[in-house]
Amino acid sequence: MAMRSWLFVPGDSESKLAKVASAGADITIVDLEDAVAPEAKERARHLAAEWLAESRNAHGAPEPAGSGGAAARWVRINPLDGDLWRADLAAIIAGAPAGIMVPKAAGPAQLGLLTDELDVLEPRHGIAPGATRILPLVSETPTAALTIATYANAAAVPTSTRLIGLTWGAEDLSAAIGATRKRGSDGAWTDLFRMVRSTVLLTAHAAGVAAIDTLQADFRDLAGLDRAAHAAYADGFHGMLAIHPAQVPVINAAFTPTAEQIAEARAIVAAFAAEGQAGALQLEGRMIDRPHLEQAKRLLAGER
Repeated sequence: MAMRSWLFVPGDSESKLAKVASAGADITIVDLEDAVAPEAKERARHLAAEWLAESRNAHGAPEPAGSGGAAARWVRINPLDGDLWRADLAAIIAGAPAGIMVPKAAGPAQLGLLTDELDVLEPRHGIAPGATRILPLVSETPTAALTIATYANAAAVPTSTRLIGLTWGAEDLSAAIGATRKRGSDGAWTDLFRMVRSTVLLTAHAAGVAAIDTLQADFRDLAGLDRAAHAAYADGFHGMLAIHPAQVPVINAAFTPTAEQIAEARAIVAAFAAEGQAGALQLEGRMIDRPHLEQAKRLLAGER
């Protein structure tokens, strides 16, 4: 499934919601949390519900993430440790969102609250049980960041059948710890944020879900985004968050295998097929082994 670009759009902006379909994102996330002031929450819920209803009326069911058609429509609700998220769900679930992004997720056990609520709401609105997927932002508080690795244990994740991936954010975490920088003078993440990013990447792969890299806040720096997105793809991430439509084509291009990469993967698969049970062989002057074969198969299947 293509889950390259995850584009946020403010839930209280009717004009931006109307335009976002043309951005080309694989997943669009209507934001009811940080992008919406407290006094605008109710209006945002109403607009989000209408926006979701457009898609459900057209398709009769939620568009799954990375379905290859129109962008899958998701919602970022308010944090589960507050009193707004249940009102968010009650307002938007009839529109059958493809998924829910959970901000400030405090750990796997907390996601059980959301799972229990979805288990009740889905059948009320004719939505197939378990259809609504979940993507938690797992790093936005120090405590949450220390729980990231526990998502790898499926038995400890109450929502494991709904969990589609893990993602992280640097802004809230830096504010929580009082950090005055997130990157060094060379533009690389400082040690703390590099550790968090790496833990998200490893944990997502251990859990068999998508690893989604954090956003680039300066949406005007498309050259910097291009470098960051290509690095994320090379590191093993499946996609990246976006906060502006201009970022979407850059991210999509970075997370789409090149013709050369596809040709190489096909050559690796063909070489092993020709050699039968070989554990390692030579291809164009270099040694390749079974891990190369598995990686090539994942690339050709669109799974990385």
